[in-house]
Amino acid sequence: MFERLLESEANLALTFLRITLGMVMLPHGLQKLLGWFDGFGYRATMDFFGTMGIPSVIAFLIIVAESFGAFAMILGFCTRPAALGLFIVMVGAAFLQSKNGFFMNWYGNQAGEGIEYHILILGICVGLIWAGAGAVSVDRWILDRLK
Repeated sequence: MFERLLESEANLALTFLRITLGMVMLPHGLQKLLGWFDGFGYRATMDFFGTMGIPSVIAFLIIVAESFGAFAMILGFCTRPAALGLFIVMVGAAFLQSKNGFFMNWYGNQAGEGIEYHILILGICVGLIWAGAGAVSVDRWILDRLK
């Protein structure tokens, strides 16, 4: 079972998708965790999620998935669990923002962001959960050492 979590197709396309996903999600996580990139930081983010009715344990897991999970994604370490974590976060985010429609708010003429970004992230996560980290990853390196 452990080997199934690590094995992957030796595919550079997966490697590029994984790194891109990690690079896109990591700043979101660092906003929430450390307050970087004009974010609010851990305490304020936890408080904000609380005002939305999100339990603190779920808020904590969101921050972990978007920060540590995204960093692990860049490295290709525990790619499938990290992708699953980001998938779950994006399902929740899409649900919360579904009232804003499909399109992102490029022109500032709607109440908030739509769900098109979330759908892209979900699709990438499904591919990585299905096929693994790709040709270049810590997962493949660990699996090679175990064999």
